[in-house]
Amino acid sequence: MIRRRTLVQGVASLWALRAGAQPASRKVTDMAGREVELPPRIQRVVTLGSLPVLNSFVFTMGESRSIVNGLADFAKPHWKYQTVFAPQLAGQPTMQLPNREPHIEAILQAQPDVVLTLHRDAVDRLAALGLRVVYLAWREPEDVKGCMALMGRVFGKPDVAQAYQQWFEGSLATVRGGLQGLAESQRPRVLYLQPDTLTQPRLIAEWWIPAAGGISVTQDGRRSESRSFSLEQVLAWDPDVMILTTPQAVGLVRSERAFAGLRAVRQGRLHVAPVGAHTWSNRTAEQPLTVMWAAKTFHPQRFAGLDLASQTRDFYAKFFGTRLSDAQVAEILSGEL
Repeated sequence: MIRRRTLVQGVASLWALRAGAQPASRKVTDMAGREVELPPRIQRVVTLGSLPVLNSFVFTMGESRSIVNGLADFAKPHWKYQTVFAPQLAGQPTMQLPNREPHIEAILQAQPDVVLTLHRDAVDRLAALGLRVVYLAWREPEDVKGCMALMGRVFGKPDVAQAYQQWFEGSLATVRGGLQGLAESQRPRVLYLQPDTLTQPRLIAEWWIPAAGGISVTQDGRRSESRSFSLEQVLAWDPDVMILTTPQAVGLVRSERAFAGLRAVRQGRLHVAPVGAHTWSNRTAEQPLTVMWAAKTFHPQRFAGLDLASQTRDFYAKFFGTRLSDAQVAEILSGEL
């Protein structure tokens, strides 16, 4: 307790010194309705919880260098491009414990200007230690735009937040235009699958699949993040298209004799979701890219003119401030990391 109290006092002293050398602080209201006082400029950020998601928000603001925590151990194997967009992440300390709880002393030692989190239950505990904590909520699919608007206020970049929202809406408009006149019978039946556990792992897929011109076979009006089902149910659905998150998952589906008769397997319509800052099929600031990729995947003829590689390259250059090579873009779109 003495050590923790000392750390808290040290953080408070540092902030006091900064306050004396800088203009007055400012206030933002986070997505829990809390008013948070922030310094004029955010230079040190800690992200807690769903790190790839939160980091993608920070990347989109062009502030990747401000993140002072590394990736938690449970995330490291999958997120190669996190350290492309923010190279310093590879050498920075983890600020989450293996159970994903905050590593309090590491956070206090980092002396962040702000802590960003999607976990509401951690907010009050961290704020009680004198940390400036901003809570972001992503409950509905398009809440990403609200999160980005809040990020614009946190970093003092409302113009970037507005540009992102315009890009988001423009991307969806492009897809809607390509789907005009599409009959219900022309929409493929799609299963987003984690084959080793027989689950549909992310609720957000119930939004982007229909937005891209597909029918999600798992859509049952649920509010839970994931849905489990039986092998018999998969066989009964007999999807036209299957979306998976890794090449290994594709291999598992192809090698499993029980799946051999599925239409998606027979017709070779097994697709790995792209992976950039995060897996595109999950919650991420890259969501508009997800819808374009899925539309082109579901309806290749209708979207033959959509240059997905160019859209991907432009997005990361415009928002993440990273110019990717053709090989890097191809790797992201392949999902084969």
